[in-house]
Amino acid sequence: MKIRMQLLSDVIFGNGMSIPGGEDISVLCDENGFPYYKGGTFKGVFREALEQYLEWTAADEAQAEAQLGRLLGTSGDDRIFRPGKLIFSDFQLSDYVKQQMLSEVKTETGDKRDEILQALSHQRTFTALSDEGIVSEGSLRSCRCVNKGLNFYSQVECSREDEELVAEVLSGIKWIGTMRNRGFGKVRLTVIE
Repeated sequence: MKIRMQLLSDVIFGNGMSIPGGEDISVLCDENGFPYYKGGTFKGVFREALEQYLEWTAADEAQAEAQLGRLLGTSGDDRIFRPGKLIFSDFQLSDYVKQQMLSEVKTETGDKRDEILQALSHQRTFTALSDEGIVSEGSLRSCRCVNKGLNFYSQVECSREDEELVAEVLSGIKWIGTMRNRGFGKVRLTVIE
């Protein structure tokens, strides 16, 4: 199954790193500067949504746990392949978009990475406010956000009989990434042919 993730708001695909004097939260991107979202990270978001879905629809807790284990495995068995276990590839821009950008970006240094990242993302700053509504000293933070409106694609390996369940759970996922509680990361996930 192929999945499209449409970014309905700016999103932060945090890479767990910062750039001293630049960004407190940087974006995960490949060697060419194209942002992407890890399939393994998405699997965690999917697990949370699947747990909620099964809690609402499963006959009992044991049935829900068995379904979770069958589809996503259990803690520590990520490297074990089992037929029927869901595998998500990384969410990436389409190959066509990447090729077009690589062919059009021209730099004097030959390093297209920074220019591509700048075209697909931007920096946002935040501060904390005190109880009096005044900016707290030393609270300025900066993060890189992937621009809303972009589409990312992933491939999920699953059995035919699980496709309907996977599509149903995907339709319930509305937020991904870092700082979801601050309005970042609103998405629409759809299964495409």
